[in-house]
Amino acid sequence: MKVPATYHGDRKVFSVSAFNKGIGLYLNRLPTLWVEGEVTELRRNDAWAFVFFTLKDPKSGACLRATMQRRRFDALALQLADGEQVLVEGNAEIYETKGELSLRALTIERIGLGGHLAAIEQLKRTLAAEGLFDAARKRPLPRFPRTVGVVTGADAAARGDVIAGMQARYPAVHAVVAETRVQGPGAGIRIASALRRVAAHPSVDVVVVARGGGSFEDLLPFSEEVVVRAFAACPVPVVSAVGHEQDTPLCDLAADVRASTPTAAARLVVPDLGELTAGLTQLRSRLDLGVRRALARDRERLIRDRTRLRAAPLLLLERRRASLDHAGARLQALSPRATLARGYAVVRADGAALRDTAAVGPGSALEIELAAGGLAATVDEVRP
Repeated sequence: MKVPATYHGDRKVFSVSAFNKGIGLYLNRLPTLWVEGEVTELRRNDAWAFVFFTLKDPKSGACLRATMQRRRFDALALQLADGEQVLVEGNAEIYETKGELSLRALTIERIGLGGHLAAIEQLKRTLAAEGLFDAARKRPLPRFPRTVGVVTGADAAARGDVIAGMQARYPAVHAVVAETRVQGPGAGIRIASALRRVAAHPSVDVVVVARGGGSFEDLLPFSEEVVVRAFAACPVPVVSAVGHEQDTPLCDLAADVRASTPTAAARLVVPDLGELTAGLTQLRSRLDLGVRRALARDRERLIRDRTRLRAAPLLLLERRRASLDHAGARLQALSPRATLARGYAVVRADGAALRDTAAVGPGSALEIELAAGGLAATVDEVRP
């Protein structure tokens, strides 16, 4: 396919569009090729048909735009991130509208750190399947540790940050320090050994594994299987204070607690003496207030009881008087004299109250008792 051109005199001239199209036709005849570079500006969206990224030469800074079908990219399941070194196979092409050269990627492979990342990801899945990262395994840190074990590098600033931070917050705490190699070949085995050695100390209640920030390669030992398993098997709670906030070595997942920095780890493992003192002062004030309130309530209750005790005899006498008055009124109502007062009389014969006329006869002497005074009488006639 030929690209159209025009002539200006003896000059064959191509339009910009024709020129770009011609370059594109030439590039289409090139075979697929591999390009090595560092992934930057990675952009992926479920709504897009393509994934866009840039390959950068870390030595010269040269950049090459690249695209890849989203489904093909997702099928690789690489979980790529900016900064990873990769090999990309694809075809060179040009975006005719803007004249931009790019690479249409067909496949991507990690190299260098990318290989380490892939291995770490595989180990992460394996250990997670064993339950080493389960939240149920996480243990709480002791509130008042007797001794804190510290695993760190020799002459490391992290060690100073942890110990100085603990002593500033809680001077009574003791520290058992194990210095070891924390980067480079063999560091993982040494870290695991130091952790086991410190955790076996009879008075150590918690262990802090600390290392300051570093490159991805520097922190690789803390993602080694031997280290991760040592964290999971530690007999006392262990705090991971490795790297910076954005660093996530696998030991963080196996630790009982993760601290963003060694200084933050010091704040986690020991209480603050100033806060404890302030808390005790507050509790003392609350206790004092509670005692004062209890005394005031008891005093009020005693005053009420005293008033009631003083009033009780008078109230009892009043109740007894009312009871006597009531009984007297009943007795008064039942008294024969009350009956006599209503106009009745009591007739006695031979000293006994006369209830039946059959008990007397004519001539019998009677005594008649009235409400006021009495009479003596003789029976003249007995009526049945």
